[in-house]
Amino acid sequence: MSDGATLDQPDFARLPDGDPAVYTAPLKRPDHIGEDWIEPQQRIYSSDEDAIWNDLYARQMDLLPGRAASAFLAGTQKLGLGRGGVPAFARLSEELGALTGWSVVPVPMLIPDHVFFWHLANRRFPAGNFIRTRETFDYIQEPDVFHDVFGHVPMLADPTYADYMQEYGRAGWKAMRYNRLKALGSLYWYTVEFGLILEGKDLRTYGAGILSGPAEAVFCLEAQSPNRIMLNVDRVMRTDYVIDDLQPTYFVIESFQDLYHQTVDRDFDRLYRSLAPGFTYANTAVIDIDDVLHRGSLEYFLRGGRGSGASPV
Repeated sequence: MSDGATLDQPDFARLPDGDPAVYTAPLKRPDHIGEDWIEPQQRIYSSDEDAIWNDLYARQMDLLPGRAASAFLAGTQKLGLGRGGVPAFARLSEELGALTGWSVVPVPMLIPDHVFFWHLANRRFPAGNFIRTRETFDYIQEPDVFHDVFGHVPMLADPTYADYMQEYGRAGWKAMRYNRLKALGSLYWYTVEFGLILEGKDLRTYGAGILSGPAEAVFCLEAQSPNRIMLNVDRVMRTDYVIDDLQPTYFVIESFQDLYHQTVDRDFDRLYRSLAPGFTYANTAVIDIDDVLHRGSLEYFLRGGRGSGASPV
């Protein structure tokens, strides 16, 4: 850490150094950006790229009413994501800033963990500065501007969720200290990317990985294959996850206040000391401590998933 900041007592205003002893994916920083990985400006999108945004937006908004969390649908309206074309980050930042103090900054690609945590800790959301092509319209592995802005940013208009995201960024320092970024990444995956929430007696989704794609928005709530289990932070951080297919298991929160208190009030020092370096539970597992809402058939997974052409049932 620079200028006296440590992983025990971080200075969140300063970018931490990447520690070579912490296990992270090696990423080469493009020559034209600085250590914060922020692009000099948001790119100017072509009319074809704006049309891709519009078509993606229309498709998802046909699917999501009745499936997306009410906070997400409210956020899309507050931020005017359907005004046409890729939204300007400057406008989003001004509007988000007035609501919850967050901003959106352009980055060229996936960025290193310590930089990502630093931006979140300072209420900045890094969004990909590119959009998928027509050829990758249905699925793109690296997050683009549609996934990042449509999937993530509306949730940042909710004050409690916005606070959770900032605390997640701050928690990254502690995960680095214990070399447990995989465990913290699992929490992000099963909440921020693929989380479900109870609204009354109904299940809805608030995870960006679900909200930004058509198949999983239906599969996660209506298919018989996946498990749906109430969130237990200790259990989730011991659980492996799928990065390139529909999830065999989804975790459910009661509310964003519940999510905040389960994480921010948790003694992560004690948890990290008890965690093994690898995952304890498979992504298909149902264990004896689980509060199970739906025990899935796992048919889609057992038939081989996306690569086999299995139907997501």
